[in-house]
Amino acid sequence: MTTAPGPSSERKEQIYRTAARLFSEVGYRSTSMRDIAAALGIKAGSLYSHIEGKEELLWGIVTRIADEFDEALRPAGEASLSPSERLRSALTAYTEVVTRNLEYATVLFSEWRQLPPERQAQVKARRDAVERVFRDIIREGVGAGQFVPDTDVKLTAVLALSGANWLPNWFKPEGSLGPQEVAQTFAALLLRGIEVRADEG
Repeated sequence: MTTAPGPSSERKEQIYRTAARLFSEVGYRSTSMRDIAAALGIKAGSLYSHIEGKEELLWGIVTRIADEFDEALRPAGEASLSPSERLRSALTAYTEVVTRNLEYATVLFSEWRQLPPERQAQVKARRDAVERVFRDIIREGVGAGQFVPDTDVKLTAVLALSGANWLPNWFKPEGSLGPQEVAQTFAALLLRGIEVRADEG
């Protein structure tokens, strides 16, 4: 049974959410601990009873959203699904994570280079692992004859992820398109370009 979060953990969550909003709006470098404290209505010194510093906040935001991507992509490895179904599942799951976490995703996509080199290396490794999920599915689809033979595996994976990674620049939760509609449209457009059609066989 999970224990309900206490006041301290709730405050920590508020700090992370506020930091993510400020980092995504004005950037990591332009946001001070004083700015985060002011947005929360507390003194800057009070932040340090919950977190070690600004870098810890950035690292925490980046790893949290990266963990969510990993969890969301796990079902795409289901062996019983066809490559087309797996690609649709992976792209839909990835897109939905972005649209649910626009501020966190923005920080991951645009501010991870503000981390020290050893942490940047960890982010790169995780980013490469995500891209590898897509490349493996696309490669399998080509091998199985479901995707056109001359499909550029790496470029197609990059295209799929780049489209989803651009969402924080235009997607509005209150807009006419919901997260699932956007995700399904992305997947349909991608598959339309690489799937082998019955009349092509």
